[in-house]
Amino acid sequence: MESKEEDQLTQQLNTLGFTQIIGDDVQLESKSLSSKFSSSQQSVNNTNFMHLFKVLWLYASAQRRLQIGVLLILMIIVSFLEMVSIGALLPFLGVLVNPKQVFEHPFLQFFVETMRYSDPSQLIMPLTAIFIIVILISGSMRLVLLWFQTKFSFDMGADISIDIYKRTLYQPYSVHVARNSSEIIAGISTKVNNVVHHAILPVLTIMSAILITLSIVTALILVKPIIALLTFSSFGLVYFFIMMITKKQLDANGRLISYKQNRVIKSLQEGLGGIRDVLIDGAQQTYCDIFRKADLPLRKAQANVQIISASPRLIIETLSMVIIILIALYLSNESSGGLMDAIPILGAIALGSQRLLPVLQQAYSSWSFIRSGRASLSAVIELLQQPLPENIDSTLVEPVIFNKTITINNLFFNYDQSKATVLKNINLIIEKGSYIGFIGNTGSGKSTLLDLIMGLLKPTEGGLMIDDVKITSKNYRMWQSQIAHVPQDIFLSDSTILENIAFGIPLEEVNVERVIEVAEIAQISETIESWTLGYYELAGEGGVKMSGGQRQRIGIARALYKQADVLVLDEATSALDSSTESLIIESINRLSEEVTIIMVAHRHSTLKKCTKIIEFADGSITRVGTYSEIIHSLNEK
Repeated sequence: MESKEEDQLTQQLNTLGFTQIIGDDVQLESKSLSSKFSSSQQSVNNTNFMHLFKVLWLYASAQRRLQIGVLLILMIIVSFLEMVSIGALLPFLGVLVNPKQVFEHPFLQFFVETMRYSDPSQLIMPLTAIFIIVILISGSMRLVLLWFQTKFSFDMGADISIDIYKRTLYQPYSVHVARNSSEIIAGISTKVNNVVHHAILPVLTIMSAILITLSIVTALILVKPIIALLTFSSFGLVYFFIMMITKKQLDANGRLISYKQNRVIKSLQEGLGGIRDVLIDGAQQTYCDIFRKADLPLRKAQANVQIISASPRLIIETLSMVIIILIALYLSNESSGGLMDAIPILGAIALGSQRLLPVLQQAYSSWSFIRSGRASLSAVIELLQQPLPENIDSTLVEPVIFNKTITINNLFFNYDQSKATVLKNINLIIEKGSYIGFIGNTGSGKSTLLDLIMGLLKPTEGGLMIDDVKITSKNYRMWQSQIAHVPQDIFLSDSTILENIAFGIPLEEVNVERVIEVAEIAQISETIESWTLGYYELAGEGGVKMSGGQRQRIGIARALYKQADVLVLDEATSALDSSTESLIIESINRLSEEVTIIMVAHRHSTLKKCTKIIEFADGSITRVGTYSEIIHSLNEK
């Protein structure tokens, strides 16, 4: 039996017509969707958009805040020019219809006397020129406003994307392990775009629309107060009525768009990331179905938002034509001169309507986008609120000098308080220059302890000491700068071999001689030099152009390039054959005696040169001894 949230979700989907596209998938995904939506729906619905926007504004730079001031000034100028253009239309039409009456108008007497005009027809050309100049200036300023407004919105979007990416990269390793990368990718790439199109740009458009609407209505009130108020009140009521009946649909669409964008990115990552298995297992159709279930509802929700935002324009345009006809009839009956006397007023109201209707439509469309974009805005703000390390911009970092020992005291660790403890009461001393081997079954805690030693994870209890300095959130980066790590699965970027070995260093700053030296130690230099472009050959996405053993040796070369005091090898030679492994281990053994090596390996022969072997079982250290003491006893078993 479905929960209350599931019933609400299914009802919303039915209202929006989703069952026509995804059919039975609604029932299959309703529980997943409702669980995702229930928390976000409550937070989004209970959070006022302006509050969310104010939070977003806190992350704006000083430059962006200055630019918004310039934008406001431009909006005021454009609004004033709109008022002037409508005001200039009255004398222009008047001089065309009844030049004598305009010639005698008190407001123009100073102009007539200054120019020494004696005939009403002499006003036609100057008033025409003035009207054209005003229209051209007004149009030009609207173009300037549009350019500045759009550029500001997308620049702000770029700032947000960069800030989120920066904050994400600086999150602790435990945070990255706990969440799905597709949510972050969707947040940075897709949802920030949503914020630009559904928050920043719409808010600026509404601000501009309000000022322009006020200026146009004010100008028309000065012309014919009652008719102006009745005309534009009717337009406003129509938009208000449409807003009331569409806001729930926009909210539901917005939440669905935010959720499905994550699902689309996730399906693409999984399908393309595991392409070898997909091809071998013939699972293409399965992943196409997964993508379809995410993409089709997303497209339909986006289409609904577009339809809802654009449809009132047709209604208003029809209504405006009817109103203009009725006004023309009323003015022709009211004026003693008939329709001819009413033409200037009718022209001013018609021009005001022609200018105002697009503005009102833009404001309504912006409101629609804002309404549907609250979920994305909330998700983006959540990513922006990721904390940065306290010392990120500080050069005064507590030094960590490794001269004697790495000491682990009474260390406990678990990933989650609700889960079992991964490491229990670990006590260990690793001397500088020693060669340590970790062994144990899968899940015994070896790799987790390596992550703690490297400062990627924080102990739940106990601590890590380097000589007499405790590793904390303030100095862990200084400690990590002295560590080089070779994991079992090597990450290679789609860049040159040179850049992959000197990982994280700009190409122009790479020490090429050092790269060649470490490639020789890692037994990969001959292979690289046999390629057409040598060290400038592209590795391909994820190192797809290379074998597993080649990727592993590139990873070892990368670690050696860093010239670190501590070298951590986590199954680093698992993809190598025995002869290549022996050559690399022999090269590593020739490193400076000052380098401390910590190695995890399943092949016990890899650990022959270790000065100390540490055995793990069920999150605890069970034995510590020499290679002969530990390995021989295991072989006897």
